Amino acid sequence: MNTASLAHAEDFVPEDEVLRAARQRGTEVGAPPILPGGGAALSFLATAINARAVVEIGTGCGVSGLWLLRGMRPDGTLTSVDAEPEHQRLARQTFAEGGFSGSRIRLIVGRALDVLPRLADGGYDLVFCDAAKQEYGDYLAEAIRLLRVGGIVAFDNALWHDRVADPTQRDPDTIAIRELGKLVRSDERLRPLMFPLGDGLLAAIKLS
Repeated sequence: MNTASLAHAEDFVPEDEVLRAARQRGTEVGAPPILPGGGAALSFLATAINARAVVEIGTGCGVSGLWLLRGMRPDGTLTSVDAEPEHQRLARQTFAEGGFSGSRIRLIVGRALDVLPRLADGGYDLVFCDAAKQEYGDYLAEAIRLLRVGGIVAFDNALWHDRVADPTQRDPDTIAIRELGKLVRSDERLRPLMFPLGDGLLAAIKLS
């Protein structure tokens, strides 16, 4: 696929003013959000499975959360976890600007691996991960526990700036994401797919 086609796919579902403003805030505070193509894919997946309960690991400034909320059922709830209170304050602004009331959103401040064990087994339709790359393998284990059968886990930055596909790249984050791909592909409980949108979106359906 050439560069023009990739750009066309990335911009096929454009961001509106609310998302663009949230993206700018995220860039300013050092919380780069999912790119538009990946965000549109999240919204599509949430709609496809009629998601009512979603967990997001890494709130950032609310870009991915807003994409998810727009794809979820009108009575759905987004539970979003982030270690940075300031990020969640800005995310709350994004959700309000997007027209979503506080009753639809549960923001939890804390390390994901401390918070996730407190969430209910099998209680969620979709788990989206975009936080510490070296913890992705641990997030996968928690996501499989949290998801109902037929639910979806998704990871942003699955191509990690074109580093994952380059075997000469051996930094810790790249290695962790590469290992995540192997874990997802080899787990018989999952049916995976790599979306070459944004910086790569790795998704898998929980089969059992």
